[in-house]
Amino acid sequence: MPESAYDVIVIGSGPGGYVTAIRAAQLGFKTAVVEKDKVGGRCLNYACIPAKAVLRVADVATEIRDAGEFGITVNEPTIDFSAVMDRRNKVVATLTGGVAGLFKKNKVDLIEGSGSLAGEGKVKVGGDSYEAKFIVVATGSVKRPIPGTEFGGRVIGTEEAWALDALPETLAVIGSGASGSEIASAYARLGVKVQLFEALDRVLPSEDADISKLAERGFKKQGIEVHTGTLVTDVRTGEKSVTFKHGDESGEADYVVIAAGRGPDIEGLGLDTVGVKLDARGLIEVDGAMHTSVPGIYAIGDLVPGPALAHKASDEGVIAVEDAAGMQTHPISYIDIPRATFCTPNVASFGLTEEQARAQGYDVAVGKVQYGAVGAGTVYGDRQGLVKIIGDKQFGELLGGHIVGAKSTELIQELVNAKLLEGGYPEVARIIHGHPTLSEAVMEAARAVDGWLIHG
Repeated sequence: MPESAYDVIVIGSGPGGYVTAIRAAQLGFKTAVVEKDKVGGRCLNYACIPAKAVLRVADVATEIRDAGEFGITVNEPTIDFSAVMDRRNKVVATLTGGVAGLFKKNKVDLIEGSGSLAGEGKVKVGGDSYEAKFIVVATGSVKRPIPGTEFGGRVIGTEEAWALDALPETLAVIGSGASGSEIASAYARLGVKVQLFEALDRVLPSEDADISKLAERGFKKQGIEVHTGTLVTDVRTGEKSVTFKHGDESGEADYVVIAAGRGPDIEGLGLDTVGVKLDARGLIEVDGAMHTSVPGIYAIGDLVPGPALAHKASDEGVIAVEDAAGMQTHPISYIDIPRATFCTPNVASFGLTEEQARAQGYDVAVGKVQYGAVGAGTVYGDRQGLVKIIGDKQFGELLGGHIVGAKSTELIQELVNAKLLEGGYPEVARIIHGHPTLSEAVMEAARAVDGWLIHG
C-alpha cells in the first residue's frame, strides 16, 4: 500500500474521531486522522474538558463555603483565576497528550491540516492527496449566534467563555440548555454576577419539568438572575462591556455568552463535491450503520442527527468502522443515551420525560423520591435532590429516568444499564443497593413506580 494510501481516514480528532481511529487500528486497518487544529478536537481543547475543569473549581469553592454546616470554620475562599486557568490548561494538556500517545501506540498517523472530500476515495489536505477505502467524517460543530447578533468583541461563544483571561464582574448568558447552565452555575459560584436568559418557559427546557424546577431553584440560590420566557435583542459590544435589551428592560454585562445552539461544521468539507446528502436541518443523512449517501463515506457525531454529545459520537465511530470491517452492528437508540449537565445541582437523564411519555400514549407510572428520603442524602448534605422514574405499567418498562442533585451524572447510568439489559423498574426496585449511598434513592424511586415505596 502506498504511503499516502490508507484503509481508513478519519477527518477530525475529537471524541468521535479519535475513538473511531483507534478502533479502526484495533481492527487491523491502516488508519490516519486529519486534524486542522489540535489533537482532541473542540471537546478536549475548548469545550467539554475545559468546562468540567472550571466547574470542578466552582464545586470546591462551594464545598468550602458550606464547610460550616459540617462543623468546619473557614474563611471565604479567594479565587486566583490565573491559577484556575493554569490548572485548566494542565488538564487539557494531559488529556490531549494522552490521545496523541494512543495514536502512537496504535500506529495511527496524524495528518495536520484541513481535510476535504475529493471523490473516488480521496481526501485532500492542503496540496496533498490521500486515498482511503473508507472515510469517516467527524468534524463536530461550530457556534451559532442568535438572530440579529454576531460574535465578536465581548460577544462570545461557549468555548471562549471557558478561556477568559480574567474573572469578569458581570456575565450575561443567553440560552439555558446544558452549556449555558454550566457556564452560569460555574461563574456565579466563582463570584461573578450572572444573568441567565432563556426564550422558553423554563431553564433546561429539554429536561423533565420537575427537574427544571429544582434546577432553577438551585440557580437562584447561587445568586443567578434567571429570566425565562425572555428574548435578548439589540446586543451591542463595546470596548469594556456589552449592552442589550430583554423585554422592556435594558441590560449591560462585561461579556455576553451566546449558548443557544450550534451547527454542523461542514464548511470546506466538500460534501457537495462528492454528493453527500443533507437533511432539512443541514445535518448529514446517515443510516443505522452511519453510512452516508455515498458508498465508503461515513459520518458521525454532531454532523448527524441525534443528541450532540461526545459519548454518542464515540459510539457512532465504533459502529462505523466495525461496519466497514464487516462486523454486525446495531443502530443506536438515541433516546436511551444518558444526558449529563454538570451545573450545580447536577442534572442527568435518559429516555422520555413524563410529558413525552403521556403524549405517546403509554400507560404511565411515575415514581419520585427526594435524596433526603435515604440516609446518604442527609449524611452528605443534599436533601433536595430528586430521582424521578417514568415507567409503563403494562410491561414494567423503564421509559425514562431523571435526576437532579449531587452525583446525578453518575447515578443515571444504573437506569440506562437496566434498560439496555432489558430490565424494568420492578427489577431495579429489587436490586440490593449499598447503604448508605445516594444510589438507594434510585432504588426507592423504582419502588415508588412499582407501588411499594419504603422510605417516603
